[in-house]
Amino acid sequence: MALLISVQLFAQQSNLVVTGTVTDDQNEVVVGASVVVKGTTNGTTTDSDGRYSISLPTGNETLVISFIGYASQEVAVNNRTQIDVSLITDIATLNEVVVIGYQTVKKKDLTGATGVVEMSDARKITSQSVAESLQGLIPGVSVRNGGAPGSGAAIEIRGVSNFGSTAPLYVIDGMMADANVTINPADIATIQVLKDASAAAIYGSRAGNGVVIITTKKGEDGPAKISFSARSSIQQLPKTWDVMDAPKYLETVSQQYQNSAVVLPTGIADQIANNTINTDWQDEIFRTGQVHDYNFGISQGSKNGSMFVSLGYYKNKGVLIANDFDRASLRVNSETKKGRFTFGENIMLSNSRGNHPGGGVNAFYESATSLPIIGVRGPQYAGIPFNPGSWGMGTSDVPSYSSNYIANSELNKVKYNYAKLVGNAYAQLNIIEGLNYRFNAGAETSFDYFKDVRYEGIWRYANQMPHTSVNETRQVFTNFLLEHTLNYNRVFGKHDIAAVVGFVRTEQKRQTTSGGRLDLAEANGQIFTTINSATGEPSASGGTPMFWRAHGYLGRVNYNYDERFMLTLTGRIDQDSRFGSNYRTGYFPSVAAAWRISNEKFFNVSQISDLKLRASYGKLGFSDVLNSWDYVSLVNTFPRAVLGTNQIPAQGAYQSLITNSDIHWETRTQKNIGVDASLFNDRLSISMDWYKSVSEDVLVFLPIASYLGGSGSPAVNAASISNSGIEFSATYRSKPSSSDFKWDITGNFTTIKNEVLEVGNRGKDASGNRVDYIEPFNFIRAQVGHSIGQWYVIKSDGIFRSDDEIKAHVNSEGIMIQPNAKPGDVRYVDADDDGQINDDDRQYAGSPWPKLQVGGQFNVSYKQFSLNLQLVGVFGNKNYNDVRRVLDSYELANFRNDIDPWSEQNPNGSDPRLAVNQGSDPTVSTNNLAQSDRWLESGSYLRVRNIELGYAVPKSILSKINFSNVRVFISGQNLLTFTKYKGLDPDVQGNSIIARGFDTGNWPASRVVSLGIQADF
Repeated sequence: MALLISVQLFAQQSNLVVTGTVTDDQNEVVVGASVVVKGTTNGTTTDSDGRYSISLPTGNETLVISFIGYASQEVAVNNRTQIDVSLITDIATLNEVVVIGYQTVKKKDLTGATGVVEMSDARKITSQSVAESLQGLIPGVSVRNGGAPGSGAAIEIRGVSNFGSTAPLYVIDGMMADANVTINPADIATIQVLKDASAAAIYGSRAGNGVVIITTKKGEDGPAKISFSARSSIQQLPKTWDVMDAPKYLETVSQQYQNSAVVLPTGIADQIANNTINTDWQDEIFRTGQVHDYNFGISQGSKNGSMFVSLGYYKNKGVLIANDFDRASLRVNSETKKGRFTFGENIMLSNSRGNHPGGGVNAFYESATSLPIIGVRGPQYAGIPFNPGSWGMGTSDVPSYSSNYIANSELNKVKYNYAKLVGNAYAQLNIIEGLNYRFNAGAETSFDYFKDVRYEGIWRYANQMPHTSVNETRQVFTNFLLEHTLNYNRVFGKHDIAAVVGFVRTEQKRQTTSGGRLDLAEANGQIFTTINSATGEPSASGGTPMFWRAHGYLGRVNYNYDERFMLTLTGRIDQDSRFGSNYRTGYFPSVAAAWRISNEKFFNVSQISDLKLRASYGKLGFSDVLNSWDYVSLVNTFPRAVLGTNQIPAQGAYQSLITNSDIHWETRTQKNIGVDASLFNDRLSISMDWYKSVSEDVLVFLPIASYLGGSGSPAVNAASISNSGIEFSATYRSKPSSSDFKWDITGNFTTIKNEVLEVGNRGKDASGNRVDYIEPFNFIRAQVGHSIGQWYVIKSDGIFRSDDEIKAHVNSEGIMIQPNAKPGDVRYVDADDDGQINDDDRQYAGSPWPKLQVGGQFNVSYKQFSLNLQLVGVFGNKNYNDVRRVLDSYELANFRNDIDPWSEQNPNGSDPRLAVNQGSDPTVSTNNLAQSDRWLESGSYLRVRNIELGYAVPKSILSKINFSNVRVFISGQNLLTFTKYKGLDPDVQGNSIIARGFDTGNWPASRVVSLGIQADF
């Protein structure tokens, strides 16, 4: 009887079947996770839906659930039949293998400074370019807002190393190619940023600005998986200028003219008598923009191969009227394995197009400064010469600086189209164990088209009517790559060796053809905008070729002894046709070493699971600012000379362009010392780096003596720039468990000190002193001993409150410094003590480069809900607010609403007195508009970069409709910015590297609210 009962009980318990679903910390199913009974070989794996089923002999076992990249979990069964498990990302094995250029290496074994982007965080940003999605995620990587539809953000890695470009080298699936807005960010699987010479030297002459390695998605093991995502967004300007409406403007301008005893212009007087116009130019020009982003993908894979296909469509209707951009893309990635051979390809096709006005009118400047008493258009403007559209604009009766942007958007239209193919095909042969040969051939081809149509009419008062015209430009660009590499990877006891050698050949061509004609044809009310139909003279013609080729030899050895000591030796030799024959070869070596202290026998700190010290030194090159033949001088054979008594014409010649045949590589020498650590069972990870780089032989354009003839300034390797700083990042996570509540927090900061060390021989100034600076504007300097583009301005010292203060403002010899000033004028500092205010009184007053950059994010999830918060900030920089300078000039522009001008009735006013630049006040404009520190403002800010709330539909519901994952979300981008800057956006990209922070109407980052869905089935 007892035996029978025991048999029955055993039979009942042996029939216990446990089922469940395994997901990750983003509530996505984990395919192929291992589910094993602890202490046995009894186990299974999860299917394509993340589900598993396992039979147990009793109900008291413990299940061990594991998957690569996640912390294993042990779960007691306790006679349960349904056990769902959520795996937590394991920091120790996070992104176990990273791509470092021609090789992969375990993240924990990195010896160089490499930033790895968490794509789950990058994808939360509504972005049109790769760079834009990286802001705040990696220390040492600075991203500047692009703003306009179709424009990419500017990216800088560890500061600015030259005067021409900060753009890093992009490598997409092994192909060195452009990664601007033509690539679909949704196709990207991983991004690694190579920051120091050890990591980037394998790319040699093109790695001086750092390297961004992009790996796109590949087919996943298992049956076909279909994914779909959709995001719809609205975008608005986060702020506009608070300027006066028409009634307040008329009251203020009337007082302004009265103060200077000047008669009001008739147009303004008429408006005061009978005001019927009150134009809010910002409301007319700006709108609520829209962004739509749709992506569809199919993935499938097995041990013999894989395939990934995606379609994407992105459309951005900008916040500024007449500006839009859209992109359609197709990607096909596949790989096949057969015996010792592996074949694969990665191909992307994209077509991008957009529209914007021509003519160079800055809407963010014009919308703030335009007068509210001028209408957009109307019959009262029909009498203005050359204005058949009756567009509103300033005249002699209503003087104004500004242009009518709305008229500009109708009268000058530009459209463009970029059709692009980027791809590579590769073949790999496993020669013997550990030795592989790989051949990679890549191509990037684009067909670019631009059309600029100028219709009849003007948008700013002019003395003559410009011709109508149509101009077209077509460009064909090709970029070819051939690579042969040998990889060797073997482990001999405690010795782990990974080596690569290779040969690389690149070739780029660009052919530009332009054509155009004046005077558009019109018939029956229709205007024809083709070149052939225009009737006037050619307005543009010709073409510009570009061609260069380069080849290089590369090698790297990674040596790891006993998981304690690591050594990396890297070298590259490059030859480039863009340099003269004597300087075409460059050598770029690097060395790096690391010591994993935590693996030493003497190290016995239980709280620290991993501790590694590393250091590197090496050289990188940069050449991408050069054109094809910058080393070739030009001779013009056109001129003729008449010689002799017979006056016989003779052929003449002169050197029309003097160049430098000795131009060569810019070289960036870098040092790096770093530490990586994991603590508290890998819950806390820390990485810290100190770096210093010196860029030598930086190309600058130096003037030549006029008696030498020629034109232009030749490029010379004469400048030197240094950058140094500290990078720090840390991540702290909740304890790995099966709890429904999970969280992690990440923070990073970067300090950067930039200094100009040399600028070359630029001659002497009027005083005979050596010119050791570059000065693009008279208030911006890049001078030896200072940072690039530092503010060099006259300093102000408040406002004169009385005549006595004016008389008391004297130099050391008692000379009145501003004898023509009046109470209410700005008091300036006579820095050279010569008794007058002029350019010699300029002083350094701050830098546009931040002293500190920070980024942070917080993720939390509870059951099906998830929340993400991202922050970004910069501190210690100053911007030059040129829009405010014009607003506060009191001349032919609108006024700020909160203006507080000095007057006898308002002696404590914070702004200068109201006056016009004529009559009794001929110098008031000069006083107000001076390039001074009045326009310098703090560019520091802390921005809520993104907030996203998501909800994952429960698996119990999805299983009924054959979906493996469905997630919906709502997000807000750039919702809050904490700053003292008075402009529209403190993140001012500026006009160039040397004019960073110069705000002449910077396109601000939009506030974006999005709704989206992600689904897999």
